[in-house]
Amino acid sequence: MNNTIVFALSSSVGLAKEICKELNLPLGKCDVKHFADGEILVELRESVRGKHVYFVQSTNKPVNENLMELLIGIDACKRASAATVNCIIPYYGYARQDRKAKPRQPITSKLVANLLESAGANRVVTMDLHATQIQGYFDIPTDDITSLGLIADYFKHKEGLDVKDIVVVSPDHGGTVRARNLAESLNAPVAIIDKRRPKPNVAVAMNLLGDVNGKVAVIIDDMVDTAGTLVSGIDMLKAKGATAVYACCTHGILSGPAIERLKNAGLAGFICTNTIDQTEKQKEYPEMVVLSVAPLIAAVINAVEHNSSMSDALSHAFE
Repeated sequence: MNNTIVFALSSSVGLAKEICKELNLPLGKCDVKHFADGEILVELRESVRGKHVYFVQSTNKPVNENLMELLIGIDACKRASAATVNCIIPYYGYARQDRKAKPRQPITSKLVANLLESAGANRVVTMDLHATQIQGYFDIPTDDITSLGLIADYFKHKEGLDVKDIVVVSPDHGGTVRARNLAESLNAPVAIIDKRRPKPNVAVAMNLLGDVNGKVAVIIDDMVDTAGTLVSGIDMLKAKGATAVYACCTHGILSGPAIERLKNAGLAGFICTNTIDQTEKQKEYPEMVVLSVAPLIAAVINAVEHNSSMSDALSHAFE
């Protein structure tokens, strides 16, 4: 992989370093500068001519700054004659704006796809997109990989927990496939919370489809934002007789009151990944478990660089 360079932009420096360690590569040298008027400059400090470049950058808060850094970085590489520019976007911002829910609304996740392509990206890799159809918004190779194997592996090896006691719970109907996939990995049954959402970031749990009485409930979602949806679900599961409740997600956005809500929810554990850097959040909530997706992303880069099967590479990523 002498022709491969991995660069870290502002939001994913820690993850990029872990990926480079997995690949036995040095982290690429680049500077990101934010000026007083809000402008951004990405300067490459080594040659990328004829190289296969990988930018690692989640577009979480501040979403627009992180997105602009990525677009500017792509442009810098194209103008410096990079062979390919590949965008590793573990958390894809604007993924929740994937359709017109009302008249005169934008489809911003499609706009972001257009921007990345127009800037010159040759490939995009994401993790657990909120809406998997976003892959179809791109006309370049786009791979959406999942952290479910990583989460399943955590529960299989957790001391004091018998996987036979687990019921995997989807927090809504939209997450049923995700819950079923995790349940298959754990050989566990599935339950579904039936809820209504009167307005954004507010959800009221209504009913439970399935049985958690005397069981360990494991709620799985793609993201946790303000945790309001999650807490209402936790309360319902306890009322239905769950002996313990774990909550897990790929993307721990954890906005506003989320940390405080999780602390007070009486969880047996909260598990997320480092698609979004959790260094500061862990200081507030040291009990949270953060799993690294670096082996998965490193496996993807390896597969791309060696033109090998990505599914085979991912299946052996954390053995």
